[in-house]
Amino acid sequence: MSSPNEPTVADPAPLGLAAFALTTFLLSADNAGLTKGGGGQWIGYALFYGGLCQLLAGMWEFKRQNVFGATAFSTYGGFWLGLGYYVTHIAATKGENVPNDLGWILLAFAIFNTYMLIWSTRVNMAVFAVFLTLEITEIVLFIGQFGGSSSIIKIGGYVGIVTALCAWYTSAAGVGNGMSGKAVLPVGGPLVKA
Repeated sequence: MSSPNEPTVADPAPLGLAAFALTTFLLSADNAGLTKGGGGQWIGYALFYGGLCQLLAGMWEFKRQNVFGATAFSTYGGFWLGLGYYVTHIAATKGENVPNDLGWILLAFAIFNTYMLIWSTRVNMAVFAVFLTLEITEIVLFIGQFGGSSSIIKIGGYVGIVTALCAWYTSAAGVGNGMSGKAVLPVGGPLVKA
């Protein structure tokens, strides 16, 4: 029988970070112009991996009483679900309004990400790196969308790839460190002590 303070579920953060990383990588590769074909290869993964799996990770973080992880994963799970829905159901009929819509969506999430970036300074350096690179990605992308600049969006795509790599590293560290019971991959300490 577990004690009241003992976690009843495994750490969901590596799953949430992996789901975020892969979906961010696919969309960012598309934004950077690195993919071939009609694009949109990221949409299914936005709905099911970045969206659903991240939302589940957020719910499990609530179970573990981790308000930061619960808020981050649930919100970005909702982001991917919403973006996937927007692209598949609304963007096709909006035409010239799509860049403006995407600019507002990205601006709204950059506002959310700003205070999460501040609070990430109390987690560790790896998590801070994810939120810092994501903040830069969202800012560059909403500027590109509002300005109608494909070159700025392409830069945002490359920054997004860096964001995905930071998230994958943090996920890998969570898996390896959790399995080993020690720091196999360093994540650094918090920038700010609670």
